[in-house]
Amino acid sequence: MIARSVTGPVTAGVGLTALYTLLISSADGITKLFAANYAAPQLFALSGGIVALLSFLVNRKGARPRNMRTSCPIAMTIRVLATIGGTIAFFYAFRLLPFAEVFLFIALIPLLAALMSGPILGEAVRPQIWTALALGSVGVMCLFPAGLESIGGGHLIALAAVILGTVSMVASRYIGKRDDNLLAQVFYPNLALMLVMGAALPFVYKPMALIDLGWALAYAVFLFGARWVLVAALKMLPAFVVTPLMNLQFLWMVAIGILIFGEMPGAMVFVGAAIIIAAGAWLIYDQAAPKPNIVAAKKPGIIPAE
Repeated sequence: MIARSVTGPVTAGVGLTALYTLLISSADGITKLFAANYAAPQLFALSGGIVALLSFLVNRKGARPRNMRTSCPIAMTIRVLATIGGTIAFFYAFRLLPFAEVFLFIALIPLLAALMSGPILGEAVRPQIWTALALGSVGVMCLFPAGLESIGGGHLIALAAVILGTVSMVASRYIGKRDDNLLAQVFYPNLALMLVMGAALPFVYKPMALIDLGWALAYAVFLFGARWVLVAALKMLPAFVVTPLMNLQFLWMVAIGILIFGEMPGAMVFVGAAIIIAAGAWLIYDQAAPKPNIVAAKKPGIIPAE
């Protein structure tokens, strides 16, 4: 009975994370299409508004209609700012780099999340977790096709995107442990993204074909679904477990790269993906395994109490 109660949320969290990787990979593919012809505000002003609207409408439906109030305004502000910065940085990283090189940096998220989870969330990071994360970093190196000596401006932008994205995710986990209003975490970052990108839109606007408008709408739907299920997954599993599982995104993007962009990865890409998935599976096992009943004092988080 105890094992079942432990593994149930773990299984659900894993399933939600896998769904997230499919949805966000589809959104990333659309981002790469847009980045070739348009500036970031043309995609994000529209999609941010649509996602915010969907969040508001869905939150008002059901047996218990809810408003968008949050009990963690400081953490939400951190999440909003990190999401805006990370979204813009990822847009230009996809413009400047091939998918495989962007994903090298995306796969650094588990390491950064593990570093942040201790001081911010008070979550213990045991030695076997660090071992799994180190194993995942070996897989990342296999996915870097050009070698470290070719690092340029695009790679620095991708690194900034990953740092900001990790901050946003850890803030989401912090909020999720204190507030069950999941869609508020989707609503506020996208509302802010719409406002910021809308202010910049007049300076970069370029007429859009009808098919491109359709892609922008599809992007908003995929992004809304992805962020919703990610917030739910972060309520069920620690950030340093969810983030390695997100490396399943590599497999979806390999398929999209081949079918849409004609990017044929080499054999080392698949070797690296296998190593990363193995590291993620190890973390799942570590999270699901029964833990000794030891009461330990938790360290307070660095985000102020709200």
